[in-house]
Amino acid sequence: MDIQHYQENFISFLDSKEWVQEPKNLYEPVDYILKLGGKRIRPVLTLMATDIFGGSFKDALPAALAIEVFHNFTLVHDDIMDAAPLRRGQATVHEKWDINTGILSGDAMLILAYKYLENYKPEVFQSLAKLFSKTALEVCDGQQLDVDFETRKKVTIDEYLNMICLKTSVLVAAALKMGAIVAESDAKNADLIYDFGLNLGLAFQLQDDYLDTFGDPETFGKLIGGDIIENKKTFLYLKTLEVADKETKKKLKYFYKKKLKDNSLKIVEVTRIFKMNDIPFLIAKEIEKYTQKAFDTLAYMDISEANKTNLRNFGLWLMKRTV
Repeated sequence: MDIQHYQENFISFLDSKEWVQEPKNLYEPVDYILKLGGKRIRPVLTLMATDIFGGSFKDALPAALAIEVFHNFTLVHDDIMDAAPLRRGQATVHEKWDINTGILSGDAMLILAYKYLENYKPEVFQSLAKLFSKTALEVCDGQQLDVDFETRKKVTIDEYLNMICLKTSVLVAAALKMGAIVAESDAKNADLIYDFGLNLGLAFQLQDDYLDTFGDPETFGKLIGGDIIENKKTFLYLKTLEVADKETKKKLKYFYKKKLKDNSLKIVEVTRIFKMNDIPFLIAKEIEKYTQKAFDTLAYMDISEANKTNLRNFGLWLMKRTV
């Protein structure tokens, strides 16, 4: 159960595809975003789950590619909505080309993602497509809530967790369940691996929130403090409002009303407020909680102890990431 082995096989499959065709202005951005690198976590999960449930991971390569193309489509459109200049340390698609190209190339990626599911026999295709459509719509729900929360005065931590579950976790969960479907595992195992992914996805996104403010710019690949600049009400912000004194809350809210040309002071001050209120420690506890909830589902899965250990080790590896 070597993660690097899955990554290498997936990247080889990805590189074997000819993305650029006419019209080049539509497909060159697709090639660009897919070749930018990234962790390839979701396709690795699909390949891993297929192996775990007794299939051959090579049979899952088209499904893994579908999930990776879909994920990158969401990144292209997210970057436009967030006006983000960087993705994986490089210019975002809309910065390198323009916004219209980013929108249309992203649309094409969504359609391409579905095309890769056509590689499977009818009953497997039907299950994959049903899960894929449900997940795609949930990701849109999550993205809209994320946008809504930027202008809403009050957002609860529970509402935030629901939003990141829809925006991020469901895709992690679907990646795993797609592997179970390709392996033609039973419904119980498929649902349990989905729950495993849902909780691991929550931990993953909370880790992303932490890295956005406290990560290393050299390894993170995105602008540090991007969530602060965009006034995103992440767990760090919402937890601070829950635990801080009245004066600190007032100061934090003041900064989150501002959209500035130079955000350096804002980032420094908000980060200092987070540190003063033990937010790095509190988010670490939350990450640990959802990681453990994911691990709790393993007891009910009809798989070998070795595979349970592999899934546990993968979760632990994911939570130690710096990118």
